[in-house]
Amino acid sequence: MSTGPVRLRAGTDLPTRTYRVTRLDLVRYAGASGDFNAIHWSDRAATGVGLPGVIAHGMYTMGLAARAVTSWTGDPGGVLEYGVRFTRPVPVPDTDDGTEVVVAGTVKPAERDGCVLLALTVTCHGDRVLAQARAVVRAG
Repeated sequence: MSTGPVRLRAGTDLPTRTYRVTRLDLVRYAGASGDFNAIHWSDRAATGVGLPGVIAHGMYTMGLAARAVTSWTGDPGGVLEYGVRFTRPVPVPDTDDGTEVVVAGTVKPAERDGCVLLALTVTCHGDRVLAQARAVVRAG
């Protein structure tokens, strides 16, 4: 499967992007972001607040979806708007394989000339983890 830029025409389903997320990724993200909340590295802390176990940072998940957008456009500078709502956590087991976040998208017309709207579907184990995920990008 090609991972380069794609033609952004209204009605096009974009090639799915799958990102593996491991506990090591969470440690790296915590260091980069400064978010060392224990729910992102300690099963005991996470289950203590009612979570199924360690979960990925919401902003990390949002970043993975943005990574898909920029892979489709081929131009990070062409992303004019980007937004999501967080709906479910992404549990990350303490295994070498971790988990997977899957990003799919459909190109829709935008209200701006020369732009398109990318409607995103972001899931983990079939559960939607981001809602109202969308990006307005320059059509290239």
